[in-house]
Amino acid sequence: MGLLAVLVRLTSGPPALFRQPRIGAGGTEFTLYKFRSMRDGCAGPGITAGADPRVTRVGRQLRRLGLDELPQLWNVLRGDMTLVGPRPEIPELARCYPPEHQWVFRHRPGLTGPCQLRSREFADRLDGRPDPEEYYLTVLVPQRVALDAEFLAHATTWTVLRYVGRTVLYEASALRGRGGAS
Repeated sequence: MGLLAVLVRLTSGPPALFRQPRIGAGGTEFTLYKFRSMRDGCAGPGITAGADPRVTRVGRQLRRLGLDELPQLWNVLRGDMTLVGPRPEIPELARCYPPEHQWVFRHRPGLTGPCQLRSREFADRLDGRPDPEEYYLTVLVPQRVALDAEFLAHATTWTVLRYVGRTVLYEASALRGRGGAS
């Protein structure tokens, strides 16, 4: 992780880490850590499309390989997150979730999970949308919450281990240039 931090700093300047408030279990906020993959100080929507111009060249590779997420292991160790669970959301978007989907914020978010394994597909579906946040909230959020509900209904040790294994295979597929598969 030290080498990745140096790579980010050398190619796009400091800071190497990106810190952002996210919603945790019970709707409480926590600070999520990631390697910075976007240009520092760029404004834009709260979601990132697949072809988002804010993403740096190195950041695109970090995202493709899932390496930008490694600092979230600190969030797992601190208890803010778990290994497998719903994807953590930024507070601004969480407040806009339809009421019938707000229940997902009662659960501790995960480093990986069913939504994280489809994150590249979801990001690509935002490309070219006139209002990507509106599409995200009305189309993708219900799909994501349904995936989370299915996982949480069957959240056993075996299921958690299966998602960890699927994540390793997903990232290995991206490393081989196949883009990952859910």
